[in-house]
Amino acid sequence: MNTDEPTELQQPTRRDAIMTLAAAGVAWGVAVGQPGAPAKQGTGQMSIACFIRYQIDPFQREAFQKYAETWRTIIPRCGGRLLGYFLPLEGTNDIGWGLIAFESLAAYETYRARLRQDPDARANFAYSQSKRFVIREERTFLEVVG
Repeated sequence: MNTDEPTELQQPTRRDAIMTLAAAGVAWGVAVGQPGAPAKQGTGQMSIACFIRYQIDPFQREAFQKYAETWRTIIPRCGGRLLGYFLPLEGTNDIGWGLIAFESLAAYETYRARLRQDPDARANFAYSQSKRFVIREERTFLEVVG
């Protein structure tokens, strides 16, 4: 095998491209902060982000939008920094995303405990379950490196 010959570069998959864009969005969102976001405990430095990929029922886009909009007040109150929820616009019509930043995984665990106790969060989860517009949900944790 001749190692001097150029190798064909693999094209990134759609998922690779989305994750790259998400990571860039997280880095940008963490760097500039979010106006009106409450002060965080400790340094206030956001070092991780939870990237949530939702497979949604495309016929219930408005229900997902309402669900996402409801998190705007709940997430900051419970300790996360909401970087945004995103709905499909063109192309794939059944994938949505959410990005939430945290100081650490420990801060994320505290946030999750607060969500379980928050009446509005519980109501929003119940809304999602009753309408059944979320078919699948995946969480990936991203480390902010720059």
